[in-house]
Amino acid sequence: MSSTRPRRFDLIAFDWDGTLFDSTKIIVRCIQRAVVDVGGAMPTDKAASYVIGMGLMQALAHAAPDVPQEKYPELGARYRHHYTAHQNDIALFDGVLALLEELKARHHWLAVATGKSRRGLDEALRSVQLKGMFDGSRTADETAGKPHPRMLEELMREFGTAPDRTLMIGDTTHDLQMAVNAGCAGVGVSYGAHEPGDFHALGPLFVAHTVAELHTWLLGNA
Repeated sequence: MSSTRPRRFDLIAFDWDGTLFDSTKIIVRCIQRAVVDVGGAMPTDKAASYVIGMGLMQALAHAAPDVPQEKYPELGARYRHHYTAHQNDIALFDGVLALLEELKARHHWLAVATGKSRRGLDEALRSVQLKGMFDGSRTADETAGKPHPRMLEELMREFGTAPDRTLMIGDTTHDLQMAVNAGCAGVGVSYGAHEPGDFHALGPLFVAHTVAELHTWLLGNA
């Protein structure tokens, strides 16, 4: 292990929506509109936000139990329609870019593990400010949806890191359960999709209520 590697965690994996990207409210609205478009009952905000982080079809099926399976392709298409119309309204949370830049300067490997599709993540990563920021990424459609550990397992193999040298950061119980399933440590953020009271049973090292809190904790403990 190089002496320039960080103190505790070599690999830090981030969820995307609701953790780095301020997209939770828009995703909730897009799920609700898509379900109504295909004749389903509109999910509550809580039901729609719960499924954020899952793979798209897994999430939509969970949020719309009254929609028959044969309508899932149309349901997915309607969600993508609504999301595409609003994707330019979404931005990184304030402070995220500075956090990533400082972690990068400290020689952590940075990765994304997200329920987004590969196409959707690649579109988001085309931002000039994020160019070259992440060393690796995995999406639900190319691996398995959360909380299955495959995303983290593949990233650990890619970078040759052990579970005890890998940290997963996310805003949902799906993220923290994936960390548990992969044998990794987890950190929760409370400003995304899930209520932080649900995190504690999954043993996160820390729950950050702001990006600034997350930044401070990572610099002192990662």
